[in-house]
Amino acid sequence: MQLSSYSGDLASIDYLSLLVIDVAGQLHSVSLPRSYVSEKVLKNGIGFDASNFGFAQVHASDMVAIPDLAGAFVQERDGYRILHAFCDVFATSGEAFAQYPRAVARAAAERLRATGVGDEARMLVELEFYVFDEVRYSTTVDHSYYFVESAEGIGEQSDAPRFGLSKGYHRLAPEDKYGLLRDRAVEAMIAAGIPVKYHHHEVGASQLEIELDFIPLERAADAVVLAKWILKSCAEELGLCVTFMPKPMYKIAGSGMHVHQFIVKDGKSIFPGEGLYGLSPAGLAYTAGILEHALSGSLLAWSNPSTNSYRRLVPGYEAPVSATFAQGSRAAAVRIPGYLKKGEARIEFRTGDATANTHYFLAAMLLAGLDGIERGLDPVAKGYGAAKESARNTFPTGLYHVLAGLRKDRAYLEPAFPPDLVASWIAMKEKEAEYVYNAPVPQEYELYF
Repeated sequence: MQLSSYSGDLASIDYLSLLVIDVAGQLHSVSLPRSYVSEKVLKNGIGFDASNFGFAQVHASDMVAIPDLAGAFVQERDGYRILHAFCDVFATSGEAFAQYPRAVARAAAERLRATGVGDEARMLVELEFYVFDEVRYSTTVDHSYYFVESAEGIGEQSDAPRFGLSKGYHRLAPEDKYGLLRDRAVEAMIAAGIPVKYHHHEVGASQLEIELDFIPLERAADAVVLAKWILKSCAEELGLCVTFMPKPMYKIAGSGMHVHQFIVKDGKSIFPGEGLYGLSPAGLAYTAGILEHALSGSLLAWSNPSTNSYRRLVPGYEAPVSATFAQGSRAAAVRIPGYLKKGEARIEFRTGDATANTHYFLAAMLLAGLDGIERGLDPVAKGYGAAKESARNTFPTGLYHVLAGLRKDRAYLEPAFPPDLVASWIAMKEKEAEYVYNAPVPQEYELYF
């Protein structure tokens, strides 16, 4: 996949690809030939039907997508040079469309500045995913199945030389069969302006990770959307399939989307301090806000918004299942890295996964943390720091449950999430839950037929 930064020379490109994000966080594009691209188009954008992107029904579904060339990049494909640019979306009246993912992320960042707590939220996102050589699945009235296969000993190749289903952490070639995919994807990400810290093989056979670097919340959300597209594109070039499903296989490590974060004010993080685990009162209160709204289910409705999310959030797989925080513990929902030097404290929210709309997820998480700071919450006093309290603080166990939590606990979201968006998100996710939970699965045939 050949990507490069944009030099600013429109004459050198053949097409302008306008990238628009739908309500689920998926990327869409409409391409304009160079002959149609003008300063007027760059300034005023083009119209489209927002109702086709899953947003709450509005009386005027005609919207305008205006390219943001600040983060644009060029793809060379089949002899053509394509300029890709994320878009901001506006109503025909000229007002920003408040439900649009980039608008929500921007509103959350503006809320941070308005409180005076900080100037910027910086986030580092870890992308975990599985890669397979072949994937098949089908569901009808008379049958339901999935089949996956990989060169690392899964599927019909399970009798090939292998290292085991859960012994893949930091494996290298020749046991690691997918290093080339990661190398190509990371090269493309960097060329597109996404900072990458490192990549490696994860615990599961065929499970990989690419860790991005710290950037502001709005850029981090864009970067994840773009990184997922780059990964899938590079995989297809190699005849592979990538999935960000949290739990694509039974009894194997799940894939999360961990987010390291801190808030900057006057050029310095406000999280380091003399409190527990080296956190300041603000860092502790921010942590408490995240855990409180995760425990209600409200935050999980954005960070873990799929039925498959709750196949991963089960005991025994390093997936956090309760509202706890600890230093160096990968079983805690919020981990404070133990390898940091004094004065470098930050937190890592480990519960979320990549079925999320990343813009909504990061925005909701920031607002939850800010709510904790504004209310002066103490995570220790609330029992989030005690291992013995973890059973009492167990997260809701399914999509229906977290959506019920979102219905009750939504006031902290109001600075960035329009009520119509929250209502449509609940309705959309309830349909998904109904589709999955109403269907029998093969395990039920084993138990009950």
